[in-house]
Amino acid sequence: MYNQENCKFAKSHEWAFIDGDTAVFGISDHAQHEISDIVFIELPKVGIKVEAGKRAAVIESVKSASDFYAPLSGEVIAVNEDVVSDPSLVNREPHDGGWMFKIKMSNPAEAANLLSFADYKATI
Repeated sequence: MYNQENCKFAKSHEWAFIDGDTAVFGISDHAQHEISDIVFIELPKVGIKVEAGKRAAVIESVKSASDFYAPLSGEVIAVNEDVVSDPSLVNREPHDGGWMFKIKMSNPAEAANLLSFADYKATI
């Protein structure tokens, strides 16, 4: 489904899988290792507008709470209830079943600001 090679990355470790005018978001494998054992996830509600670079969700682990920043702007059209009921799914499958939420992009040109996997990997 989603993998590191077919996603774009924010420097803050979120990934975006872009398909037409929609984008699916999650956190990178590197980020889930750094965060450690995830125990709680608070996602935005469907219909909420998120803005690129702004806090859109919260991820709590046994170590700390971390903000999840939207890589792109748009309206939330779906959330992954599986990660809400089983937050450890993000640790097990950060680039597949552990996706967070999906948006309809309001400004697809913002994707040009994201990194390829190779460029992201060079930053970590």
